[in-house]
Amino acid sequence: MWKGRFEADTAQVVLKFTQSLDLDWQLYEHDIQGSIAHARTLAAAGLLTAEEMERIEDGLNRICQEIRGGELKPSERLEDVHMNVESRLIELLGPVGAKLHTGRSRNDQIAVTMRLYLRDRLLGLQRGLLLLLETLLGRAERHQGLIISGYTHLQQAQPISLGHYWMAWFEAFSRDSGRLDAALASLDECPLGAGALAGSTLPLDRETTSKLLGFARPTRNSLDTVAQRDYMADYHHFASLFAVHAGRLAEDLILYATQEFGWLRLPDSFCTGSSIMPQKKNPDVLELVRGKTGQVLGHMLDLLVMMKGLPMTYDRDLQEDKRGLFASVETVEGVLEVLSPLLANTEADQAAARSGLEKGLGLALATDVAEYLVVKGVPFRDAHWKVGRLVKHCLENNKPLTELTLAEWQEHIPETQADILDILSLDESVARRKTYGGTAFEQVAFQIEEGKERLLAKTKTLEAELKRVKGFGLQKDPTQG
Repeated sequence: MWKGRFEADTAQVVLKFTQSLDLDWQLYEHDIQGSIAHARTLAAAGLLTAEEMERIEDGLNRICQEIRGGELKPSERLEDVHMNVESRLIELLGPVGAKLHTGRSRNDQIAVTMRLYLRDRLLGLQRGLLLLLETLLGRAERHQGLIISGYTHLQQAQPISLGHYWMAWFEAFSRDSGRLDAALASLDECPLGAGALAGSTLPLDRETTSKLLGFARPTRNSLDTVAQRDYMADYHHFASLFAVHAGRLAEDLILYATQEFGWLRLPDSFCTGSSIMPQKKNPDVLELVRGKTGQVLGHMLDLLVMMKGLPMTYDRDLQEDKRGLFASVETVEGVLEVLSPLLANTEADQAAARSGLEKGLGLALATDVAEYLVVKGVPFRDAHWKVGRLVKHCLENNKPLTELTLAEWQEHIPETQADILDILSLDESVARRKTYGGTAFEQVAFQIEEGKERLLAKTKTLEAELKRVKGFGLQKDPTQG
């Protein structure tokens, strides 16, 4: 395509080194979609006749079917998906096919192709993420009355509702859903018409192109259009935090399903056995979820390091932006695919959870006692010291806090009265924590209902967006010939 300027053919080793077909061949449908919109814009500007536009559109749809059916294979000599498609179009249409690239550079062509591709994939991720949120709501509703230990520093802290625990992850992944929305908003601008970097002397109506492809607006600056990859970084930001959250959740579930904790039961269908130890039930799926976190984080760093210090505007380094992006999207899709059904089939053993709290001598109720003393007028720091001294007594004598008599209570903490015995209950401890967002059963029930409302609103928004974007599939229905 550039032989007019060069005297020698490109060396074979250079063709091999610079080709991107191993990455971008999968973009053919989105590339063709962008090309059809461009052809219609050229026709609207009087640069193609209606007949030429129709022939180009028919040719592009034929090429799409040829690639989809495996008839058209990519040629490394043509470097990338864009040149392969254009070359085949010229083979089919002759000089008319050569008109398609009028007013367009591969710089704005790949920019729009990538945004179309990423929009489709991110909408799919959002659907998977909302399914995960729905699953967490279902677990929370099922387990809101079950009591487990909450942990800080991986030490027993205070009793909580297991439903409250699931709702904590609902909140984390809800924020991820918001970040995914932000990534979708970030790419919602159409690059076509920016050209190589400076726009075009041709009368291209970029608003028309943008509307044809379902974007909110054209990009505002042609230099920035071909130089920036912020929208990819926004995706990687979402993916990185999602992966961190998924990895932390996986770590929790792995721990809680061990014999030592023993109060979560993972589904057999999402675990594996050992080649030598018949008794083993290994949480391999969760371990892989946890292990893949590093890959996703690495892809974000890869993009940011590549972008650092690049001069304005386009540089060939940017061809490498896709490798990590594709891998990251595939990883996140895979995690979402396994995580929802795994959680949906994870059950809890209430007896084992309570047993673990009892092994802790009931000391998870120590804060309740300190707050009881505060209500009686004891300054909190004094109350903290008094209860801490009593905890030491229980540990030294291996006596549960819940088995102390009233006489023993008053011996160690004179401010206690008979009603101290009424608060020494796991159920009561959980039920009394009624502050907004707390673990009280009624608060968890409220969080679940509010979560359902939020999820319903997000689901409706996603359905509307999927319906809207589906209307911008510009290729003809292949069944109609």
